[in-house]
Formats: sequence, structure tokens, C-alpha cells
Amino acid sequence: MKKEGKKAEDKQKSPVSWVLAWAGQKKSAYVWSVVLAVLNVIFKILPYFIIADVVRLIIDGDKELQAYIVRAAFIAGAFILAEICHSVSTACSHKATFTVLANIRKSCCDKLARVPLGYVKDTPSGSFKNIMVERIDSIETTLAHVVPEFTSNLLAPVIVLIYFFIVDWRLALFSFIPMVVGILTYMGMMADFQTNYNLTVEKTKALNDAAVEYIDGIEVIKAFGRTESSYAKFTKAARESADSFINWMRKCSFFQAAMFVITPYTLITVLPVGAHFVANGSLAVSDFVVCIILSLGIVGPLLSVASYTDDLGKLSTVIGEVTGILTQPELVRPEHTKAEPRDNSIKLTNVTFGYHNKEILHGVSMDIKAGTVNAIVGPSGSGKSTVAKLIASLWDVNGGSIEIGGVDVKDIALTDFNSRIAYVAQDNYLFNATVKGNIRQGRPDATDEEVFEVAKKSGCYEFIMQLENGFDTVVGGAGGHLSGGERQRISIARAMLKDAPIVILDEATAYTDPENEAILQSSIAKLVAGKTLIVIAHRLSTIKDADQIFVINEGNVEAYGTHEELLENCSLYRDMWNAHISVKDSADDAVVESVNESIYKTGKSESTDTKYIAENKYGEVR
Repeated sequence: MKKEGKKAEDKQKSPVSWVLAWAGQKKSAYVWSVVLAVLNVIFKILPYFIIADVVRLIIDGDKELQAYIVRAAFIAGAFILAEICHSVSTACSHKATFTVLANIRKSCCDKLARVPLGYVKDTPSGSFKNIMVERIDSIETTLAHVVPEFTSNLLAPVIVLIYFFIVDWRLALFSFIPMVVGILTYMGMMADFQTNYNLTVEKTKALNDAAVEYIDGIEVIKAFGRTESSYAKFTKAARESADSFINWMRKCSFFQAAMFVITPYTLITVLPVGAHFVANGSLAVSDFVVCIILSLGIVGPLLSVASYTDDLGKLSTVIGEVTGILTQPELVRPEHTKAEPRDNSIKLTNVTFGYHNKEILHGVSMDIKAGTVNAIVGPSGSGKSTVAKLIASLWDVNGGSIEIGGVDVKDIALTDFNSRIAYVAQDNYLFNATVKGNIRQGRPDATDEEVFEVAKKSGCYEFIMQLENGFDTVVGGAGGHLSGGERQRISIARAMLKDAPIVILDEATAYTDPENEAILQSSIAKLVAGKTLIVIAHRLSTIKDADQIFVINEGNVEAYGTHEELLENCSLYRDMWNAHISVKDSADDAVVESVNESIYKTGKSESTDTKYIAENKYGEVR
């Protein structure tokens, strides 16, 4: 309940509250920055008062040179001190800000690791990139400049105005007239600001998404000759993004020009009214000159403040995007495991789950014993991969429960849970790092010798050594420099290095050619020996010797049992098996089945027959 209350509180925070909370991470640095910024303003204002004093001396007929030299020295010293304070203030605020921005990005990354996979999958990668790089960067102006400078620049005109009112309150009031007109024009410029800014953000997102889609899909675009239409989509997004900015600027240009023309001209009212007061004897000439100087000192800081209001206006949208990530519901997991699982068995009890208010699983129950081989089969779209992802805690169930060793997964800390599960999907993502670095993702503290050993066991050592730089070869974005089979073998090696007691293979060999599949199956045999194995399979011949096979159909467990039992009792499985048999190539399946008999039936990962078939014999069969 406390956690739910905190989440609700977080969502209700204003953008300013979020900014202050983040700035509070480096509170002392920002305090010093503000103090120095205030000193900077004071030192910049001081010359106005000195100049006013100089004017009085001149009018009074003081001809003592030393008096003027001393005051000139004070003016120079004030400007020097102002610049020093500004530089140090800026350095403090920027150093603190970049630390805060790094922390915000880390918080976003940590959050994405704890949220259900559906949220990540439903959001275009271009949007995440835009938020976590560009949008968070835009907060820099607010934190590094607005916090110290906005505060200090509001102080300057207040001090000047107080002194202005002391000298002559009438002229002080008249000096407000151009500022009021300027504020009114500024309000006209800021009308519909949020609407226009949100539109530009939306169009920029669309441009980023189109760019990422074009680059990621370039192979398909080229293969199907869709370059022109795909590029047209990108150029349309670019044009709409540019138009949104241009139209917004066009709306603002008149008001902005008027504001900058009218606001600075306080002399428009101060000069004629002041001259009138001097003429009728109600204002001394020296005070009139002082008022002229003071009127000039009001506007500069106010214009500096106005220049930051644009950033403050954008802040609401930017913070909304960032907090949209940070306030996403997380997987329900404790910080510390509440109870230790007794073994590596898995039990699903009346599990329901859905996407976007559409239920996919309708009360799935499974009992998987520790150390057994289990397969999940079914028609495409039946929900079998969804079951695998739920067991791997990529999502939380909507109803029912999943237990590991008699303990609900919601009572196991994510770090402890992740150490128990090795999940290998059909889409094996590799990072743009070295082969060694990608394999070491399975266990970061593994030695080079352990990486080499696991590469040999997974059947990828030979091809790795043939690469340009061996294990130090960079695989490219998403492993693009390697073939699909090579990526899969490296993914298997990564899972082997992790050495988790529960292994989930979600159609891990779905896109592999028969030759590579034979090698991969041999690698998998070494990976799963003595472990709890769950296989999502599309080739039924690869799982017919499993201890238990679950048939999923339309989000329900239609039947379960051994291959023989299902052939006898489940018409859907029998139809799937017959369809598989009718299209399979006998020579190919002889190889694959021989390998799988070694994996699933005998459990001997180092079987001489397996190695012979996978490494030598297959080429002769072909």
C-alpha cells in the first residue's frame, strides 16, 4: 500500500517539483551557484550606483580627480568580480547538472529493466532515444542556467526599483509603462505555447521514429525495392517537423519583436516626465540623471528572465515525457527475496494474461518438475511464447500465479530470480561490442579462459577464431556482422556461461538451417544437462522425446503428456504431428532426431553419436 501511495504521489508531482527533487541531489552545488549568481548581479548593479554618485559629483562641481579615479577603480573591480562570480557559478551549476542528468538517464534505464516488456515493445525505440538523449539534454538549460540565473536576475530589478522609488517614486511608476506593454506583448507570444510546443514534440518524435524505422528496415527496403516510398515517408515526417516549427515561429515573430522594441525603452516615459518635473522644480537635476541611469538598469535582467521562460514553458512537456517512463508500473517484486525456493520446479496456476485489454491466456495451469525436459507446442498465435515470457518474468500475470520451487515469483527479488533463469529467444540480440563482451553478458566476472571454454562447448569457437580479430571482433549493431546461425550460437554460449538451473528456449533455433541446427542442438545438449528445461518448439520432431509436452490452443492448455500419450488422446497434436511428418525431409530429420535423442532421451551431452552427427556426418547426408 505504501508503494502504491508513493506511485500516486509521484504522478501528482508538478514539473517544478520534479526539477527541485532532481536538483536536490546536488543541493550544495546549486546553493553555491545561486549565491555566486546573486553576487554577480550585485556587482553588476553596483556600477549604476557609482555612476549616479559620479553624476552628483559633476553636478555639484567637484573637480577632485582622485575621487573620480577611485570610483572608476570600483567600477572596474565590480565588473571583474561579477565576471569571476558568473564563471564560478556557471561551473558549479554545470558540473552539478551533468551529474543530475546522468542520474536521470540511469533512473530511466533502471526503470526500463523493471517494467513489463509490453511497455517497451509498444513504444518505438526512436521515442526512447529521443527522450533519454535529446529531451533530457534540454533539461540542462533549466538546471544549469535557470536555477541560478533566473533567481539572481529577478533580484537585480527589485533592488534597482527599491532605490528608484527612494529617489523619486513618481518616475519609478512611469518607468513601469513600457514594461507593462512589453509584458502584454509577451503574453500574446506565449498564447497557445503549450499546444504549439506539444505539436513540435509530436512531429519531432514522428521524425525520429521514421528515421529509426528507415535505418533498421534498410535491408527489407532494398530487397523489395521500397526505397522511394520509405524515403518519402521519412521526408514527409521531416517536412511536417520543420513546418510545425516554422508556423510556430511565424505566430510568435510579431509579438517577440514588439516586446524587444518596447520593453527596453523606459526612457520613453522617464525622459519627458522627468524633464517636466525638473522644469517645475519638483525634481533635482542630479536625481533626474540618477533616475535615467536606474531606468536603464531595470530592463536588462528582466529580459534575461524572459529569455528563460521559453525553457520553463517547454519544461512541462519534457518532464512529462521523462516521468512518463519513471512512473510506469513495475513488475511486482520485493527488494529482498521473502522465501528461498526449495528446488527448480515451476508451477503455473490458473494464469491469465492479456495485451491492451485483450486476454491472451485464459487460466493456464502447468506443473513442471525440477530437472525435466518440457515442451510447449501449439498453433501460431496460441500463446505459447507468452507463457515462456511470463515464466521468464518479462511480464507479470494478470491473474493466477507462477511459482518457482513452491515460492511465488512475486516474492522473489529480480536479481535472485534472474540468477535462476537463462532465457534464449528466437531473436537473439547481440550488442555492438566484441564477441567476448557479448558472451560475457552471461556472467560479467567470467575469465577469458571460461569464455573460451564455453565457446568451445557451444560450437562457436572455430568460427570465432576465423573472424578478423577473433574474440575481439566487434559484431556490429544487433550482431549485424554475423550470420543468424552465428548469432544464435553466441547466444547459446552466453546462456551456457550464465549456468542457470532453469533454461527457457523460446524457438531458439527457429530460423536456423538444418546444418546449423544440428550444431546448435549439440550445444543445447551441453547447456541443459541436469537442468529444468522448457522448449517452445515449431519442429515437433525436436521435442518428441521430452518428458512432458503441453499443447496450447487459443490461450488454454488443451492437453499434456508424452508424445505417445498425446498422439493417442489429443486430436490437435495428432494433426500437427501428421502435418509435420508429411512435409519433413527424411534425411534432414534423421540428423536432427538423432541429435535430439541424445539431448532429450539419454541426456548425455558429450555423446559420441551426437558429436559425430552434428560435426561430421551431416555434410555426407546432404
